[in-house]
Amino acid sequence: MSFLSAITDLLKPAAPPDPAVAAALDRVIGMVDPLVRAAPRLDKHLLGAVEHALGYCQGLVAALPGPIQINRQAFGSDALVHALFATANDIDDMLGRSQAVRDFLEKPECWRSDCFCAMLAARRQQKKHFGMAQQGNIIRADVPQEVLFFSGQTLIEPCCDLDMTRSRLQARALESLLQTFNAHVETLRRERQGLRADLSAEHAQLAAWQHSHPMAEHEQHTRHLVELDMQLRRDDEALMPENLVELLADFLRHPESALSLTPVSIRIDRLGVVHDANADDDAQTISFPELSSRDRRQHLATLVRVSRDEARAAVEKSRNNQQRYIII
Repeated sequence: MSFLSAITDLLKPAAPPDPAVAAALDRVIGMVDPLVRAAPRLDKHLLGAVEHALGYCQGLVAALPGPIQINRQAFGSDALVHALFATANDIDDMLGRSQAVRDFLEKPECWRSDCFCAMLAARRQQKKHFGMAQQGNIIRADVPQEVLFFSGQTLIEPCCDLDMTRSRLQARALESLLQTFNAHVETLRRERQGLRADLSAEHAQLAAWQHSHPMAEHEQHTRHLVELDMQLRRDDEALMPENLVELLADFLRHPESALSLTPVSIRIDRLGVVHDANADDDAQTISFPELSSRDRRQHLATLVRVSRDEARAAVEKSRNNQQRYIII
């Protein structure tokens, strides 16, 4: 390639980004803290980082298992579904109280298929107690056991089209990253406000003590004033728009610190009692990923498939129970 050709290539306008990346970039810019939006050429600074974060979110959603059937039949035949719910009736209770399911069933799109997909999230709980177990030919009632169960079962982004469900989950994952970053900026802003208040109070206290306290105490307060002032300068620097943009770009290039999936495998019996991984017994191994997001709590996450008619019946049953409660 000649020198002239190389110069010509450098002067060519950059190719437009992929439409999905461009849409994600628009969402990011629309969601970031106003301090970040004040930075010049924000789209150029964030394009590569947003492309990386979007790819990460797509990979995260693609790694979700399923969809698995969630119904009474699956409760009896699928070890994971059996572990997720204490009884088969709890499946109906989850469907009936889900606002996401209610909203979905009120949309015309729910009639496109006789079933819909969604992401199911639930909190894993494990507690220790003494229970009954067979040891040899003896059944003992005081055997230490650990029991696995789940709580807070929630359905997210119900949709008849599985690909659309995945696409919406990818968007929510990206939004979760932005909310995490915005929370960090808000923490910095509150810290700066607190430092300003502390600095003002220290100045007032030092002025009041100048003639009534020993010099050693004056020096101690002076050192504290210097420390507060240095910390305030650091926070002011961190909250400059150009520095926030760099911080956001770095955050989006390393999203695993705020959003990740961790594989989990546990051997349990039909009562939820946890068994040793190498034990030769009738326990079954259930495997699932746990999602760690911005609130740092971990949730089992899997794609599920639900019958529309069963969901409508569960919602109607829940509404009837609420009406009876109100009448009583």
